[in-house]
Amino acid sequence: MPFTGIFNNPVFIACIVASLLAQILKLPLEYLRTKKWDWSLIFGTGGMPSSHSAVVTAAAAGVGHYVGFDTPMFGLAFAIATVVVYDATNIRRQAGFHAQQINRIIEEIFAGKSKPAEEFKELREVLGHSPGEAVGGIILGIIISWVTWQIWP
Repeated sequence: MPFTGIFNNPVFIACIVASLLAQILKLPLEYLRTKKWDWSLIFGTGGMPSSHSAVVTAAAAGVGHYVGFDTPMFGLAFAIATVVVYDATNIRRQAGFHAQQINRIIEEIFAGKSKPAEEFKELREVLGHSPGEAVGGIILGIIISWVTWQIWP
């Protein structure tokens, strides 16, 4: 079986579990916030907790647990995790703010004109994460990595 090695890799398993759990947790957390079920969150970006942050943190912490926190490999994993979390909380979040403004401008331009604004596809506004959502993902990633390490030393 060619994938036997992947499924015997605890860092890989921690990443998959962190990603799936983060996406699943978005549903009840969003419901608590809005009192509405938004099933699109299962496959969407944005929201609490950040699955991007959870995955890269689980990977970096897993490398630290299994290879050592004093190794160049952990340094690389940490650097990649830092870039991904920065991107999720800054660049992608700013793109979401831009999408909000562009959507507002389109609505204003086409309000009352012969071509209704509904004919234009709105840009997705929830692209990035707030710092709190990223921290939630980081905490989730650390917990999943630690639990994996305890179960699979």
